[in-house]
Amino acid sequence: TRSVSAAPSILRRQKPRRRKSVRFDQVTVYYFARRQGFTSVPSQGGSSLGMAPRHDAVRRYTLGEFAREQQVNHREILREHLREEKLHAKKMKSVEVDDYFFLQPLPTKRRRALLRASGVRRIDAEEKQELRAIRLSREDCGCDCRLYCEPQSCACSQAGIKCQ
Repeated sequence: TRSVSAAPSILRRQKPRRRKSVRFDQVTVYYFARRQGFTSVPSQGGSSLGMAPRHDAVRRYTLGEFAREQQVNHREILREHLREEKLHAKKMKSVEVDDYFFLQPLPTKRRRALLRASGVRRIDAEEKQELRAIRLSREDCGCDCRLYCEPQSCACSQAGIKCQ
């Protein structure tokens, strides 16, 4: 007895399988439009930044091209920080690009400007209030225990968590 289910159907088209591969000689960068995020809590206030659900551009680089592109981008960020006087007394040549930390918090005005520049017409004001409440609740956490924990009066212990 031959198994009928083992033979592929001639009536139904098979989806072409996507070739999956990992390449170590190139870098693929996907670009996404900026959106209001709703998923993070900015430490300095303002709206959260997010990205569109699908990318709108793709670029492939060789490893060398990508390294050069990153260096150019990082140097431009440094120039911007110098213009804003965030690196006060440092000169551009004395700053090692690789040593500078690039993911720094953005002020509220800068976040708003980024959203507007990317086409966000209306920034959700309700998110602003929710994020403010979350930041405040994060400041007010833990308990009042000092040297040792008193479980009867310790808010952490009563909540079933380790004393903070």
